[in-house]
Amino acid sequence: MAHSRTGEFRKVAENLYCYSSSGVYYARFRNSGKEISISLQTTDRELAKRRLQEEMRKAELVDPKLAKLTLEELLRLFEEQIAQFAPKTTATRRSILKIFKETWPHGLDVSVRNISSGQLELWLASRRPHFKNSTYNEYARFIRHLFELAVKLRVLPGSPAVGIKGLKVETPIRQTPTWEQFEKIEENIRSQRFSDDAENSANLVQFMGLAGVGTAECANLRGEHVNFAANRITLYRKKTDTGYTIPIFPQLLPFLKRLESNGQIVPGQPLFKVKDSKKALGAACKRLGFLNFSSRALRRCFITRAIELGIDFKTIAAWQGHCDGGVLIAKTYSHLRSEHSDAMAKRLVAA
Repeated sequence: MAHSRTGEFRKVAENLYCYSSSGVYYARFRNSGKEISISLQTTDRELAKRRLQEEMRKAELVDPKLAKLTLEELLRLFEEQIAQFAPKTTATRRSILKIFKETWPHGLDVSVRNISSGQLELWLASRRPHFKNSTYNEYARFIRHLFELAVKLRVLPGSPAVGIKGLKVETPIRQTPTWEQFEKIEENIRSQRFSDDAENSANLVQFMGLAGVGTAECANLRGEHVNFAANRITLYRKKTDTGYTIPIFPQLLPFLKRLESNGQIVPGQPLFKVKDSKKALGAACKRLGFLNFSSRALRRCFITRAIELGIDFKTIAAWQGHCDGGVLIAKTYSHLRSEHSDAMAKRLVAA
């Protein structure tokens, strides 16, 4: 009768063992007082030595005390972290986090260490039919950031989401009013005699179009930020936590002087009494028979006019608080420069 033979671990080098019956190599070492034993899944000694070094390197990147951290605990820590972002970003990520909790098929009590890249990719694939590419990218970004946090906390030596890439975003059609349309919209809002907020909403819309400034920057604008002596306005963008200044443009000066004469530019007080012009803007566009222009369209209107007047991309970018020297403006609005150039070329007629 044949008897099965049981193998034994034989030490062949520091922290490297070979199981005698199979010839498979194992790593055996201690990390922060805890003994670790891992199959290196090879019978090749040289390959085993390389894999041993890799396992020891990864073990140094991990805190053994967090070995049992669950996905639910990681999500709680992530939710605490996202509170630091701008309100819109925070709301988006909390919404995705809620959906992730409801649709993750492997349970929230699973150890973070046991989650694989394949599981994450399958979850994203299951959501994909419901999304535009831009929405999918938000979900992919959520997954990457979630597991980047696990790496920073030393729960994992590396992120299983590192290979998850975004999709090419469809180029949206951004409707932009002409300068004449912008002026008519502002006048229409201001003319609404039975609206308590007509004057305040018109002021906000007029400023955004004349200064090329977004809603968020306007919400943070206070009286002391308008410096007539220096001919500058100081703006703050919460999303990027950056401040920048713009000149008081000649087209903007009469408007600001009117606010000043009405006692509306007061240090310590908000410059505008309304924070969002969306409702007033939409109603004016409807009354005038225009497309439903957004607040962002007012900024595009400003940029378009600046380009048509021959102002260079780098200067416009500085007025927008960009730090790329005009690369984004050039990429987004290059077609306008070409159209303007063609229009100017037509003036070169033979004498």
